[in-house]
Amino acid sequence: MANRLLMPKATAVWLVDNTALTFDQIARFCSLHPLEVKTIADGEAAQGIKGLNPLTTGQLTREEISKGEADPEHKLQLAAAKITLPEKKRRGPRYTPLSRRQDRPNAILWLVRNHPELKDTQISRLAGTTKSTIEQIRNRTHWNAANLTPMDPVTLGLCSQIDLDIEVEKAAKARPQPEPQDSSLLPARATENLPAEAEIQADEAELDESKVFARLSSLGSEAEKTDKPE
Repeated sequence: MANRLLMPKATAVWLVDNTALTFDQIARFCSLHPLEVKTIADGEAAQGIKGLNPLTTGQLTREEISKGEADPEHKLQLAAAKITLPEKKRRGPRYTPLSRRQDRPNAILWLVRNHPELKDTQISRLAGTTKSTIEQIRNRTHWNAANLTPMDPVTLGLCSQIDLDIEVEKAAKARPQPEPQDSSLLPARATENLPAEAEIQADEAELDESKVFARLSSLGSEAEKTDKPE
């Protein structure tokens, strides 16, 4: 990885304010145009940028600055980085050894049977295969469907257990959740005898009314007896 200057414009602000380097030297070191460095010096640009000291970041030495100040033609050299960071590798499709490619259909069959919630794109990532192959194995139209045996892709080395767990967890979260049942609704079993219970209550109400009227009539007859002269 090529060694690059950190925050070029902020570095240019610091060099303008703290050194006697020319605009051309600062522009060349910071990969800027000389006129842009001049506007920084005039206060017309980079007003909100705080200067970054290249000495503290280890990208420029005091000796190099002194050489540049003594010789306007001197080109400032970026100091060598003390720590070299490895270049980030681009993540491409997983390479499957030739000896294991024949086990892909068995791994696909295992995934289809044991994790039906997985999408074809997820199975494709885990087993390193294509959607058409997955559909053939799922529909039993694969040319070797009769001889396939479900085999764990982790055991076969086609994917790691962590990758498998991540894909299964994603599929579980994507599945629609069952709607909660309304607790206010009574089950059918509890409502089957409602008509019969209503009739019983009505009968009891009629019995109560007949008792009341019988009681009133008996009281009336007793009152008539007391009112008759002897």
